[in-house]
Amino acid sequence: MRPNLIKSLQTAFPRGTPFDHQELTKLGVSSALAHHYLKSGWLVRLGRGVFMFPNDTLRREDCLKFLSSRVPGFHVGGKTALAWRGIRHNIPAREQLSLWGEGKTRLPDWFQKLYPSRYTARNPFSTLPKNFGLQPLPETPGGVLVSVPERALLEMLSEVGVHQGIEEARNIMEGARSLRPDVLTTLLKNCRRIKVMRLCVRWADELNLPWAAAAKNAVGNGLGQSRWTARLKDGTTLVLNP
Repeated sequence: MRPNLIKSLQTAFPRGTPFDHQELTKLGVSSALAHHYLKSGWLVRLGRGVFMFPNDTLRREDCLKFLSSRVPGFHVGGKTALAWRGIRHNIPAREQLSLWGEGKTRLPDWFQKLYPSRYTARNPFSTLPKNFGLQPLPETPGGVLVSVPERALLEMLSEVGVHQGIEEARNIMEGARSLRPDVLTTLLKNCRRIKVMRLCVRWADELNLPWAAAAKNAVGNGLGQSRWTARLKDGTTLVLNP
């Protein structure tokens, strides 16, 4: 038993934080020693190569930071990001987290049990500056990246007809009155989804949102000439004309 090393681990990994084999190795804990700590009850295994301290409660923010260090482009986006930034409409207490990243990945079971989530790598944008429209929340400046309202709105619209209902999306968008035209313009000019652009321009106009004209100018002639039609999960059909 190496109590001094255990104390070092407890200092390096604050309560509420998951950690993995690589981090343990950097602190001088070999695989054999980690196994010994597990058998002795000093550590608890969460999943393959991932641990926590016994009798600990993992914090959501720390778990998200853990995932963000392992998944390229990882961030909180879509409807969740809108809600966290104050734009919401009847969000249930146990709403699934909307998580985004680059490339396919499977969220760990231990994380899903604590914080039910949906992950997508279907980025609606083409080329954007690195981390454009992604910032930590003001109350957690060193925390996980969260889409700003402009990016989160377009991410949510990309989910319409897939995981996102039409009526709810429109109701949420109605509350997005203070979007920044310059940020939205950059995002729309780099958007590669006709559905997203058409929904944004059409609903902004119907809802008389202050930034509706800026959205329309941003897409210009990029809305295409053909009608966009999708059969939704509830059996209804969404039709978006040019």
